[in-house]
Amino acid sequence: MSTLNREKPGLLIVDDDPLITDTLHFVLSRDFEVFVAESRAQVRSLLTQLQTLPPLALVDLGLPPTQHKPDEGFALITDLLNHSKKIKILVLSGQNDEANARHARALGAIDFIAKPAEPAEIKKALLTALRFDHSAEDTAAQAAPAEDDLIIGKSYAMDRLRQQIRLYADAPFPVLIEGESGSGKELVAKSLHRCSRRAGRPYLALNCAAISPTLVEPTLFGYAKGAFTGAHQAHSGYFEDARDGTLFLDEIGELPLELQAKLLRVLENGEYQRVGETQSRFSNARIVAATNRDLRREVREGRFRGDLYHRLSVFTVHVPPLREQPEDKLALLEHFRLLYSRQAGVEPFRLTQEAQRIWEDYHFPGNVRELRNIVIRLTTKYAGRSVGPRELEAEFDLDLISPEAIPLPTDAQALRDYAKKHLKSVHGFDLDRVMKQWEKSYVEAALDMTHGNLSQAAKILGVNRTTLYSRMQTYQED
Repeated sequence: MSTLNREKPGLLIVDDDPLITDTLHFVLSRDFEVFVAESRAQVRSLLTQLQTLPPLALVDLGLPPTQHKPDEGFALITDLLNHSKKIKILVLSGQNDEANARHARALGAIDFIAKPAEPAEIKKALLTALRFDHSAEDTAAQAAPAEDDLIIGKSYAMDRLRQQIRLYADAPFPVLIEGESGSGKELVAKSLHRCSRRAGRPYLALNCAAISPTLVEPTLFGYAKGAFTGAHQAHSGYFEDARDGTLFLDEIGELPLELQAKLLRVLENGEYQRVGETQSRFSNARIVAATNRDLRREVREGRFRGDLYHRLSVFTVHVPPLREQPEDKLALLEHFRLLYSRQAGVEPFRLTQEAQRIWEDYHFPGNVRELRNIVIRLTTKYAGRSVGPRELEAEFDLDLISPEAIPLPTDAQALRDYAKKHLKSVHGFDLDRVMKQWEKSYVEAALDMTHGNLSQAAKILGVNRTTLYSRMQTYQED
């Protein structure tokens, strides 16, 4: 496996234009350890060869095979953040489209650079991104024992979350943390560990989506010398290294079915074997798992073992999306505003009163991760200055509206008031697009309720079966 050059920060460049990658490699390799890929598939292959993911990525939105649609670039942003929550992603695009820029930021990208861009400009943006250290969010709280340092907010939902953490922290049983991407599930896992009697023991985290399926078993359980090609010496796994501490398994829904039975065995009696060994070993690690999938649905559809789900969910903690905690948006703004201004050695920016109202109304589809990245960009661009509505809205993904993301009023007047507010805040509103998104969500909800039964779903929706099927085909074409 490759390792990163410790003297230079690692940089992953993903673009299918060799002229661009060759030029950037030549210019940026003086300051970065550069890795190049031209597609999502190549990135996945590269990641299996690296022991450590580079802290920076420069991603072209127009990747093949959909060169004229940015879907592959958007998907790659999600892939990289699944591998590492701390990677800083900057996106490149020849389509100088603010909607694409906002959507990339909402998914978790730090910033957007329009092509053509001078290499010196790109270098400056990359070096600026490096100045913001996400690990400092945890490091700043290391001295204090309470979970309050990690779980920020005074809403009822956050108070309840703290209560659950205190209640479950010392229990030996597994905890399943559910929540949307970017909502802070890993912080909850760390808080469970820090509030428990295991706090002085190891805390290890493995993202099940960030590792090749063939490497999950040796990574979790370890392997004997000669167990497979490249196993030149025996190696312990996460269960062994965690000992009496906590093992956090993120994105547990991505665990291959064949490994789920082995994980279940460890959860039941602590017993496991290294790959290539017959000797049984035992682990007393406390398991905390997290997922942004609906595991109950995964069980129904045969992608996740029911017995493992029930074993993992002895205690279940739900991390609410940020849109359900409107009173915490300002608390998070203040926390990150001060944190990142200290890191950058600059004066913090300030929101005008009107900008503050817009901040409170924004639904943050990318949750806390999106909020954090917006604060980073505002700190970089407007240090020590006031930020008004125009500057703030330039950082928002105002065109991304989903029925799940915004609670819709049910009475006519409230609905009209909401529509006015939305129309005032969105640039380039597309009524057909919004209506189609609402319709699609109702169809998916009905199919979920009926476990995929088309006839029953059509009955719930008040349409005939052929109409429903026709509309579903339209969604697939889009």
